[in-house]
Amino acid sequence: MAGGAVTRFAPSPTGLLHLGHAFSALVSAGKAGPGRFLLRIEDIDRERCKPEFETAIFEDLGWLGLSWRQPVMRQSDRMAVYRDALSYLGDLGVTYPCSCTRGDIRAALSAPQEGAPLHGPDGLIYPGCCRGRPMRDLREGDVIRLDAGRAFDLIRDNMLSFRDGRVHVLSREAFLTGIGDVILARRGMGTSYHLSVVLDDAAQGITLVTRGMDLFESSWIHVLLQRLLDLDTPEYHHHRLIRDQDGKRLAKRDDARSLRALRQDGASPAEIRAMLGLPATG
Repeated sequence: MAGGAVTRFAPSPTGLLHLGHAFSALVSAGKAGPGRFLLRIEDIDRERCKPEFETAIFEDLGWLGLSWRQPVMRQSDRMAVYRDALSYLGDLGVTYPCSCTRGDIRAALSAPQEGAPLHGPDGLIYPGCCRGRPMRDLREGDVIRLDAGRAFDLIRDNMLSFRDGRVHVLSREAFLTGIGDVILARRGMGTSYHLSVVLDDAAQGITLVTRGMDLFESSWIHVLLQRLLDLDTPEYHHHRLIRDQDGKRLAKRDDARSLRALRQDGASPAEIRAMLGLPATG
C-alpha cells in the first residue's frame, strides 16, 4: 500500500504498561508508514480506568521514543457510535438480550456434548439459553449477545477469512462450536471490546492490526462483525507474547515488569529493545 500501513496501539488505562505492551507498541510502530502510527485509549471499563494510568501510558511511550498522530482517540468519547451500531445490528435481527450469570452458564455446560469445546476466546462458550429472546425484552442488567447463527445466515457465507502473512479461513461450523454467541454489550459498559475495536479500527482507517497471539481467535469475531457492518477487513499481524521466567504471559499486576519500574531501575530504551529481542533504532 502506498505510504505504508496505518497501525495503532490501543492500551487500556487500567494499570501500568509492562514489557508486553512495549513489545506490541514497538512492533506496531515499526510496521507503520511515516506518520501512520496511531494511539487509542480503550477506556470503556470506567470503573477500572484511571487518569494516572493514562498519563503513564503517554510518558512511557514517549520515553520509548514513540510518537503518534494527534488527536488521540478515546473510546469514552464514542459511546453514541457504539449505541448506533448495536441498534443497527438489532434491526438486522442478529442480537438478543441475555440475563445469564457465569454460574448459570457453568451449570448449563456441566454435561457438555462429547467433543464440543468448553472454552472459546471469551471464556466459557455460551450454550444459548437466552437465544431467541427479542431485543424488546431487554432488561436492566442484561448483556447483549450476537446470534452467530443468524449472523452467518445474513452474510450468506459459510466461511470467514483474514490475512496474517497468509490467508486464514474458518468455517461457520467451527465458529458456532468454538466461539459461539459472544457479548456485544457488557453490563455497565454499553459496549464490549469486540464491538468497539471493530468500529474504532474502521474510524481510524487502520489497515494493519498488530496485537498478540492471545487475540488470534478473537479476530474471527471481528471479521464477522466487519461483514455485518459493511466495514473493510484490515490485515492482521499476531505477534509472539512476552512471558516471565515461568513462561506465564505478563499481566499488569506484575509491577516488577512495568516500564515505570524498569525505568526507575535505570533501564534505557535501548536496553528495553534488547530485552524484547528487537533491533536497536537508527
